[in-house]
Amino acid sequence: MIIEAVDLFYLSMPEITNEVDGSQDALLVRVSGSGLTGWGECEASPLTSIANFICPKSHGAAHPVSYSVLGQELNSPQDIVRISNEVREKSLTILQTPHTFSGIEIALWDLLGKYLEEPVYKMLGFDKTFSKTPYASQLFGTTPDETYEKAKSSLKTGYRAVKFGWGKFGIDLTEDQKHIEAAREGLGKDCKLMVDVGSVWKEDLNEASSRLDMLEKADVQWLEEPFYTDSFSAYKGLSQSTKVPLAGGEGCHNPLMAKNMIDFCGLGFIQIDSGIIGGIGSAKEVADYAVSRDVQFVNHTFTSHLAFVSSILPYCGYEDFIFCEYPVQLKPLAWDITIEHIQLNDEGKIDIPEKTGLGIEVDVEGIKPYLSMVKIELDGKEFYQTPSL
Repeated sequence: MIIEAVDLFYLSMPEITNEVDGSQDALLVRVSGSGLTGWGECEASPLTSIANFICPKSHGAAHPVSYSVLGQELNSPQDIVRISNEVREKSLTILQTPHTFSGIEIALWDLLGKYLEEPVYKMLGFDKTFSKTPYASQLFGTTPDETYEKAKSSLKTGYRAVKFGWGKFGIDLTEDQKHIEAAREGLGKDCKLMVDVGSVWKEDLNEASSRLDMLEKADVQWLEEPFYTDSFSAYKGLSQSTKVPLAGGEGCHNPLMAKNMIDFCGLGFIQIDSGIIGGIGSAKEVADYAVSRDVQFVNHTFTSHLAFVSSILPYCGYEDFIFCEYPVQLKPLAWDITIEHIQLNDEGKIDIPEKTGLGIEVDVEGIKPYLSMVKIELDGKEFYQTPSL
C-alpha cells in the first residue's frame, strides 16, 4: 500500500479562552491509501503544525513533514518505524515536528490496521489487553468548595481515582491546603487522589517542598509535573525528600527525553502523550523501557476519545500498568470528534476496543461545524487549503 494523501483539519470551538484546556481546538489527520482511511490527532497548535507539514524546506534537516511521508510504502509496522526515523532525520531542526508527526503516525497505525485487518494492539506485539483503572481528570475548582463538589460528584459517578490539576493551585500555600483538604473530604479515604500542578513551580524546589506535608497527609497517589520537563535536578531533589511519588513526562517529544526522565528524575510514574512524543510507536518504546526500570507507565491525554485510545494502546498489554487518564471536562468539540466513546465497564474500568485499527471512528458529520477554513500562500503559490471532509 502507498500513502496517497495526508489531510490536516483544523477544528476549533467558537471561542478559545485562557483556560488550560487542550480540548478547545484540535488538529485531526486523515491518511489515505488503497481505498482506506486512517485517522489520528495531534496534541498541537493546529495552525503551527499545518505550517510544519507544508512549509518550504530551509535546508537538508529542515524539510516539511510531508517530504518524508507522502508516497511511502506502508505494509507493516516496520514501515511506520522507518518513516518515523526518516521524519526525524529530515525535519530534525523544526521543533514542531514531533507534535505534527504524532497525529500522522497514529493515523498510519489506524490505516495499517484496517489494511491488515488487525487491531493496533496486536500489531504492537500484545496478545491481549488488560483493563485500566481510569482517574477522572479535571481542573481544580475556582474555590475549595467547588473542588469538594467536583470530588464528590466523581466519587458518586463511580470513579475509584480522581486527579485535580492546574487552576490556581501552587500559588498560595493556604489556599492550596484548602483545596487538597476539600478534594480528600469529597473523595473519602478510599478513592485515589492525584494532583497535577502543571509545572507551576518551574525549578523552585523550595516551593514544591513546602507542599509536601499537606500532600502526604492527604495520601496523594502522585504529584504530577511539579517542575518543567527538563528540570532533572529539581525532580531528583524532590523525589529524595518525599514519600509522595512524582509523575511527569507529558512534555517529552521523543523517547530519549522520557528515558532520561525515568533514569535521572526519580519518578514513580512516567506519563506519555502519544500525540506529542512521536506517536504510538514511540510511546510503546517508553512503556517497554519503563518495565525494565520498574517505573509505572501512564497515558497523558486531555482531548478527544480518538486521542484517548491512542494514548492507552502503547501499554494496554501490560497488566501491571493499572491507571489511565480519563478527562471528564471535555469541550463539545472533543466529544463530537468520534462516533463511539470509551465508557467505564461494570467494574468501573476501561477496556480497549477490539476492532481493527484504533477501533474507534471519527464522526465526519459531527466535526463539520467546528472546521476552520485555512489557506496558506507564499509568493502567489498555494501551499495549503483546507481539504474536503
